[in-house]
This record gives sequence, C-alpha cells and structure tokens, in this order.
Amino acid sequence: MSDTAIRQTASYDHIIALPEHVVGEIVDGELVVQPRPALHHANASGSLRELLGGPFRSGIGGPGGWWLLPEPELHLGADVVVPDLAGWRKTRMPRIPNAPWSDLAPDWVCEVLSPGSIHHDRVTKSAIYCRHAVGWFWIVDVRQRTIEAHELAQGRWSLIGTFGGNEAARIPPFDAVGLDLGAIWQVDEDGT
Repeated sequence: MSDTAIRQTASYDHIIALPEHVVGEIVDGELVVQPRPALHHANASGSLRELLGGPFRSGIGGPGGWWLLPEPELHLGADVVVPDLAGWRKTRMPRIPNAPWSDLAPDWVCEVLSPGSIHHDRVTKSAIYCRHAVGWFWIVDVRQRTIEAHELAQGRWSLIGTFGGNEAARIPPFDAVGLDLGAIWQVDEDGT
C-alpha cells in the first residue's frame, strides 16, 4: 500500500481508530495511512538509535545532552507526523513529557525510506519539518546504504553531505563522535 492509498479529511479521532498494524498521520487536513515499516527498516532505525544513544543520550563516550525517541508522535500545528527517530536537546526539553505526543518540534529528525514512503518523507514531511524549524533532517536509504544530512539554513534545507558504506562518519548535529555506518546496514550472507 502506498502512502496515498487511503486519504480523507481527518481529525485525531481517525488516528486513534486505526488498527495497530498501520501508522496514521494528518497532513494538510488529510489522513495519511501507511503500513508499519518492514523489518529491514526497523533494524536500520534501531541500529542508528543505538549508535547515537550511548554518546549523545547517555554521555558514554560522547557529550550527552539529547533525548532520542523512536517513532514519536509530533503535533506540529495542524499536522500530526511520526518520524522514524527524533531528538531534542535536553536544554530545550529538560524532561520527556508524560504525554502520548509532543508539540515541541524536535531539533533533529530522521526518516528511513521505505518504497511506499519516499515521496511522503522526502517532500511532504520534509516541508513540515522545515516549516516548524527543525534544525537537522537525515534521510536514511537502506538500499543505497546512505544517510543524507540536511541542516536548516535561512528557512530552507541545505545538504550537508551524503555519507555511506561502512565509513565512520561525523554527521551534524552528532559530529562529536564518528558513527560506524556499517552497523546500520543489514548485510545478508550473499553480501546484499
């Protein structure tokens, strides 16, 4: 099912009524429903969170100072979106609220591309994150084994760089520590 398969005028009640095996978002007043991410997608997202968590959340081998959450529900104005990962500097969000969503835009978001979500992540959600002044936006392409890093500059996304393969990359805003990108990609026995 593509991200355009089910669209209708939406309220938050529509999201609450969805079955557990889908992700619902509200974009420009329309309900956008997508299947839950595939396991390769979830593995990449989880691996990236693990790489960032020690040095940037806990301060083990790095500066700490971040909250990093998987699939947080964000209420950004009238839009409701669910990025694969999001991070807030602890100086902006001293504690994680005891709430089902956040209306405080994160400092960093990451989307892991799936075949049915490419346009939605790259175009639609990218514009929402820009509009709400998220500082950094990463796009992870598991098939290409790349991370595109973008920084918000003068109200537009500016490409910082594309990082990939098995390199140890220093990618803003997490450039204080080199990230072993090879740990993100699942490699099958045949090398693919």
